[in-house]
Amino acid sequence: MIVRVMEEKLIQRLESAVSRLEALSSGSHGGAFTAGGGGADDAARDPSVVAFGDLIDEHLSKLSAAAEVIGGQVLGISNVVKEAFAAQKELLITLKHTQKPSPQGMAEFLKPLNDIIKKANAMAEGKRSDYFNHLKAAGDSLSALAWIAYTGKECGMSMPIAHVEDSWQMAEFYSNKVLVEYRNKDPNHVEWVKALKDLYVPGLRDYVKKFHPLGPVWSPTGKVIAASKAPSSNSPAAPPPPPASLLSSETSRASCSKPNVGMSAVFQQISSGDITSGLRKVTNDMKAKNRTDRTGVVGTTEKESHAAPKATPKAGPPKFELQMGRKWVVENQIENKSLVIEDCDAKQSVYVYGCKNSVLQIQGKVNNITVDKCIKMGVVFKDVVAAFEVVNCSSIEVQCQGSAPTISVDNTGGCQLYLSKDSLETSISTAKSSEINVMVPGAEPDGDWVEHALPQQYIHVFKDGRFETTPASHSGG
Repeated sequence: MIVRVMEEKLIQRLESAVSRLEALSSGSHGGAFTAGGGGADDAARDPSVVAFGDLIDEHLSKLSAAAEVIGGQVLGISNVVKEAFAAQKELLITLKHTQKPSPQGMAEFLKPLNDIIKKANAMAEGKRSDYFNHLKAAGDSLSALAWIAYTGKECGMSMPIAHVEDSWQMAEFYSNKVLVEYRNKDPNHVEWVKALKDLYVPGLRDYVKKFHPLGPVWSPTGKVIAASKAPSSNSPAAPPPPPASLLSSETSRASCSKPNVGMSAVFQQISSGDITSGLRKVTNDMKAKNRTDRTGVVGTTEKESHAAPKATPKAGPPKFELQMGRKWVVENQIENKSLVIEDCDAKQSVYVYGCKNSVLQIQGKVNNITVDKCIKMGVVFKDVVAAFEVVNCSSIEVQCQGSAPTISVDNTGGCQLYLSKDSLETSISTAKSSEINVMVPGAEPDGDWVEHALPQQYIHVFKDGRFETTPASHSGG
């Protein structure tokens, strides 16, 4: 049955292609594109718009063919995907005779697409259905269409090609679950997942790479999109990671942890091995625990730094999961000192974001580790192949029990590094950071740790035609 449906789709694609060729042939003498009169017709014949139509005909036809065999909610969400791509095609036509909008105008421009994405997300809400993973995979994939909102480095988005790839990685977490469930049960579901992936990678990715690698090209003399008089707080915007749809807050409650137990005591317990017996595995559906907004005094003196982030990012739902088998994501963990990654390998990476007052242990070799926008976070790891990175953090403690070629600290206030004997040759790079101390083992096997403060002030002297830079030293009595 699926072969017959695909044959019908192929005939429709051929007829559509012939119609477009006839339109191009009849309109080739029409002159340059103008913003007025037949502007919309000219824009519809633009090579980038025609190519997007070919993308829809080629890949969406396969998705629809598989969905029609499955039927039900899978067919419903597939139709919504088709509707979203049709809306993006209309946006591509519109921008050909429209000036680059303001942020408010961009929200108005994206409204038709945003409404469809909301409809897709709503299908996965409520009572969990048997096709929940299908609904989530298709709904989350639609965020890839937001590439059209890219207006430059200042917009807060990844560049269009990277945005499409990252968005599909989010959706693939659920599509992989569909494959695992139906691989040996129903090949139609496997075909549906394959068609969905091909739609974005390589489909949409290659289209964006060819026609819009630096973002959409707006008309310099076209019409201006006026912002709505009362823009909604839910108006679409270029979503910086983590996705804007995840922004939510949970009711805070007082912490039951002991206020006098600082991060140093936690590291001491980890090194002694006493803490292992109390650890538990964290499941993917784990909820936030004991988030607190208290303003009590921390065990050690905390100094304010101009380099440290001044605003705490709004916490979204907590995450602790392996995505696509390649990337561990640990996000928005609050007051959780029992985070453990056990089953990992050298091809996987670890990304820690928005955590507070928590401790993460990585009990194996990974490719790289990134800690971003965390406060009072402790990380214990064994080995990394590439690098360990700390970015935009405050009051961080890191313990390397094995080896790490590179450790970089950027825009961070307060970072304590503990290096093992195997990691003493680590290259440490710092930028826009303060209060960075490195602890190394003493000369004796049972000796105390030796602390070294990395300089944060430098002296620049112009000498022999160039500047010479040396760390500033302060002598004490």
